[in-house]
Amino acid sequence: MKLSFSDNRLYKIKEKIGAGVRLDFEDGIILYKSNDLIGVGRLADMVRRKKHDCKAYYVYNQHINYTNICSNHCLFCAYSRNEGENGAFTFSIDEVRAKLLERIDEPVRELHVVGGLNSSIPFNYYIDLLKTIKEIRPNATIKAFTAVEIDHISRVANLSLDDTIISLKNAGLSMAPGGGAEVMSPRVKKRLFPKKIDSKRWLEIMGRLHCAGIVSNATMLYGHIETIEERVDHLIKLRNLQDKTGGFSAFIPLAFHSKNTKLSQIPATTAFDDLKNVATARLMLDNFDHIKAYWVMIGEKLAQVALSFGADDLDGTIIEEKITHMAGAKSAKGLTRERIKHLISSAGFTPVERDSFYNPV
Repeated sequence: MKLSFSDNRLYKIKEKIGAGVRLDFEDGIILYKSNDLIGVGRLADMVRRKKHDCKAYYVYNQHINYTNICSNHCLFCAYSRNEGENGAFTFSIDEVRAKLLERIDEPVRELHVVGGLNSSIPFNYYIDLLKTIKEIRPNATIKAFTAVEIDHISRVANLSLDDTIISLKNAGLSMAPGGGAEVMSPRVKKRLFPKKIDSKRWLEIMGRLHCAGIVSNATMLYGHIETIEERVDHLIKLRNLQDKTGGFSAFIPLAFHSKNTKLSQIPATTAFDDLKNVATARLMLDNFDHIKAYWVMIGEKLAQVALSFGADDLDGTIIEEKITHMAGAKSAKGLTRERIKHLISSAGFTPVERDSFYNPV
């Protein structure tokens, strides 16, 4: 493909991609720092179309945020509350059941289940939660518990990490979300989330999940205090684990929303940066099949554009998302199937409804 660039450094990167040579740390820095957004986007689109042609995926999913009580108190979080604080909640199993039954007539194929680290929740709750979801939605995939939550659950259960994962899997867990990675930097951890597990533990838990046959996603939270170098290092850490396990399904760049957080002075990410993160991820993560444009965080219109900048998936209907909206997201709290199909087709792509494992349905 004949491509021209205003940033001459991109020609060398194009040559490496064409020769099947893996991009290195310095290439990642160039991609992030280049002002030739269109050039970087064209490179990412070239890779994306080679993998997926004109297909763009989505899933009919529902979010269950079972508690917002959390002991970590991360500075970037607008979602967490202390026990007894105004707005704090923990759903009982019956309340979860009721929420599932409210939408039982809809063709939900995936349940996305995440929450805070609530020390008052016993281990049996997590098992009952999974079993209840499986009972009501036997044909849906349960994508539940970040690595941070799994670490917490193992300590609550007083079980080894492997035994915890097997117990959750036996109760119905078949996929894990990618949250909790934030930016894998000791500096950022110390400043923004000192109580949360570190990157080494996050990667260890993801590796154990993959070895147990549980596929996961991977994420990066960007647009706060991280540096370009820390972003690239994060992507390479993910790529290295993927080389070992092959267990990551998709990568999701997460744009930071500062409203109602202790970092509210930080301005919102720009469209330039949002698209650059999608495109750079597509080019650096050569062993990831899918890159998501998470419309909840970047908005529906920019998510459409991101499909031409390396993304091949808009995630899904995302019924009742709470975490990002509590931080000021202006996007809808859920989309209909028809709306997602229209977003994809009007951007020039072919909508493909999928299950959690990218099988067309």
